[in-house]
Amino acid sequence: MTRETRVPKPRLLNRDEDSLPLERELLVRMHDLMVKARVLEERLIQMYKQGHGYFWIGGPGEEAFNVPLGLLMKKGQGPAYDYLHAHYRQSATMMALGEEPIGAMRQMKNVASDPYSGGRNFAGHFSKREWNIAPVSSPIEVQYVMAPGTAMVQKRHGGDGITIVTGGDAGTAEGDFASCLVWSSRPGNELPLLIIVTNNKWGISTSAAGQHGETNVSDRGKAFNMRTKTIDGNDPINSYLELQEAMAYVRKERKPFLLEAVVSRLYGHSSATGANVEGGEQDCLVQFEARLEKHGILSRQEMDELRNRYKEEMAAMARQVIEEPRPAPETIWNHIYAERK
Repeated sequence: MTRETRVPKPRLLNRDEDSLPLERELLVRMHDLMVKARVLEERLIQMYKQGHGYFWIGGPGEEAFNVPLGLLMKKGQGPAYDYLHAHYRQSATMMALGEEPIGAMRQMKNVASDPYSGGRNFAGHFSKREWNIAPVSSPIEVQYVMAPGTAMVQKRHGGDGITIVTGGDAGTAEGDFASCLVWSSRPGNELPLLIIVTNNKWGISTSAAGQHGETNVSDRGKAFNMRTKTIDGNDPINSYLELQEAMAYVRKERKPFLLEAVVSRLYGHSSATGANVEGGEQDCLVQFEARLEKHGILSRQEMDELRNRYKEEMAAMARQVIEEPRPAPETIWNHIYAERK
C-alpha cells in the first residue's frame, strides 16, 4: 500500500531540543547502545534476506526510546524488581539491559543455542527469567492483559518494583489494551503499572490517520483517572527524562501511568512487507548524532568508527551462528507445559 502523506502529527510534550541536560558519560552510553541496536537490526534483516532466517520483525527507529527504557529499569528477578511485558520491537531495550546481540541472531537462525526459545520461535521473541523479561508472544498485544498479573503481585509484595508493558499504537484496538486500563485503575486497587504505547503511526500498512478518533492514544487513559502523557520518542534525552519521571511516579504512588511515545518506523512492518527502508521518516540516531557533534560530545569520526566496529563484530557473530546446529527433534517437548514425551 502506498503511504499516505496526510498523517496527523500528535501533540508532543518534549523538552528543549538544543539542550543536553544529561552528563556526557550517559549521553555517550546512550549513543553507543543506539548504534549497537541499529546495527543488530540491520544484520538481522540481512540474515533474513540471505536465507538465514524465516521471518524478521524489529524496532529500527525506536532506539531513542527503547534504550532509555532499558537503562532505567530495575533489573533483577522477582517482585522486588521490574517486570517487562514487551513486544517484538524491543531489541534496543535488551541491549541496554546488558544482553549480547548474538542471542537475537541465534533466534533469527533458529539454532539450538537460541537463549530465548531454543530455536523454536520467531525473531524478536525475547524472554529472560533472571531479569523478569516475560516471554514475548506472537498474538498481538496480549501482553497488555498479562501485565496486571505481575503488577498485582508487586502491589502485595511492597517495595518499589514496577511492571512495564509495551506495545504498538495499532494494537490498542485490541480488547486486551482496554482490559489493562480497567484492571490497573480500579479505585483502591490501583496497580504499579507503566503502560507504554510506542506510536509509529502505522499498523502494518494501515495509517493511524483513518483508525484513531482520539487526538492522542494517551487520551484514552484519562477516562480511567490515570496520569497520561504523549512525548517525542525520537529524542533520547527527552525519552530518558520523561521515563525517569513516569517511573518515579509509579514506584512511589503505586498507581498506573499511560505513556505514549511517538516514534519512527524506518523499515517495513516486518519481512512480510519486505523489510525495506521507508522514506520520509525521522531517524532518531541521525538526529542524536548531529546534536552530539554540535555540542562536542563525539566527533563524526568517533561515531563512524563505533558503527564500523559493531558492524564487523556482528558480521563475525553471524558467521558463527550460521554454523551452529539446529535443535534436535527430541527437544520439541522442552520448555512447554505439556508432559515431555
